[in-house]
Amino acid sequence: MLKFKYIFILAILFSACKVGHQYRQPKMNIPLTFDLAEMPEGDAADLGWSTLYTDVVLQELITRALTHNKDMLVAVARIKEMEATKRISFANIFPAISGTASGQREALNYGGDNEKITPKLKANLGVAWEIDIWGKLRWANEAAVASYLQSVEVQRALQLTIVAQVAQTYFELKALDREFEIVKQTLEARREGVHFAKLRYEGGLTSEIPYSQSLVELARTETLIPALENAIKLKENDLFVLVGEFPVGTIPRGEDINHQQIPQNLPVGLPSTLLKRRPDMVQAEQQLIQANAQVGVALTGMFPSLTLTGLLGYENGELTDFLQSPASFISGALVTPIFAMGQNRAKHKAAKAAYEQVLYGYEKAVLGAFTEVNNSINTFNKMRDVYRSQEARYNSAKSYHELATLQYVNGIVRYIDVLDAQRQLFDAEIALNTAALNELISVVTLYKVLGGGLVY
Repeated sequence: MLKFKYIFILAILFSACKVGHQYRQPKMNIPLTFDLAEMPEGDAADLGWSTLYTDVVLQELITRALTHNKDMLVAVARIKEMEATKRISFANIFPAISGTASGQREALNYGGDNEKITPKLKANLGVAWEIDIWGKLRWANEAAVASYLQSVEVQRALQLTIVAQVAQTYFELKALDREFEIVKQTLEARREGVHFAKLRYEGGLTSEIPYSQSLVELARTETLIPALENAIKLKENDLFVLVGEFPVGTIPRGEDINHQQIPQNLPVGLPSTLLKRRPDMVQAEQQLIQANAQVGVALTGMFPSLTLTGLLGYENGELTDFLQSPASFISGALVTPIFAMGQNRAKHKAAKAAYEQVLYGYEKAVLGAFTEVNNSINTFNKMRDVYRSQEARYNSAKSYHELATLQYVNGIVRYIDVLDAQRQLFDAEIALNTAALNELISVVTLYKVLGGGLVY
């Protein structure tokens, strides 16, 4: 037992060495701030998605999606797999202890009367340990931990994506609902117009042309109904898939698109904070940490490896004297590469080249994230301006339509002027609905690229 103690202490001293370069976060000349354009300072990631999306129906849909979405379930299972893999790599650093117990009874008879019986009893504890002299096993464990953390961040990034997808799809569905209402209202107005034009034509007040024009506009509006009904059903099916359910039935509705509460601003933090907040940025850095650890594994593979094996137990032919017959065995094997046609050196070069690729990928990801935030801030601000412009356009078109209708009744303008006013009002109302949708989507996108959607 004393020998094992000294061997253990010696192994610990050997394991204190770790050859290779420790990971350091790359230095990038990241701008200190984004193009804020009057955006408040803070972290949008601290704003829970249930606070941002106040529609209770939307909240319920997001909750169902986070629980039952199939991609989310795959990501959770992937985390379990990588957690087990990480545990395997960690266990390789420590000694492996195994136990054996066996009994044997051998009877020999060479043709005589005497039969020779040889019993044998054995119980041993075996120890096998690869001493991590150069840090190879620790580098491998570091790579496994980084791989595991990547799977965690993938699941977190997927949550952000699912929250954004459900919110955007729901808003698109509500916009289609509103467009369908506009078309039905317009269709009813077209029918009234046809009835009014027919009365004037039959009364001899106008020619047949205004009446025919009203029928054309009615038919044109009616053709919009089936296409919208189809679009609404397909959008509902998209939502069913996102929440992990079969597309059967209808999706519940909450607030109308014009009544959705959206913030006037979202807090925007520093770019350096964004790299720690966004799961895809953390994942990209963990990929870099893993690649650096793989370089360490390849480097230490060029050095000798030391493996210790030991055996401690009892062995005897009689059970009564079994505990009085201790047996022990210990051996060590030092294996060093001598000649492999440069294979180990080539592995190290390949690992370094792979690290460079991941490094450039990380820098590209940081650049892309910074650009996404700036673009989303700009879009968020401009969509508010677009909505205000479309709202003014709608109010003008509505006034124009009311005036044209009144003047036509009084015989001041022609029916073609009324049709033009109707078309402009219809187009303005559709454009206002689209502007409201785009403004909501800009909020969803900005919230996501700022790392929002992890907190309830």
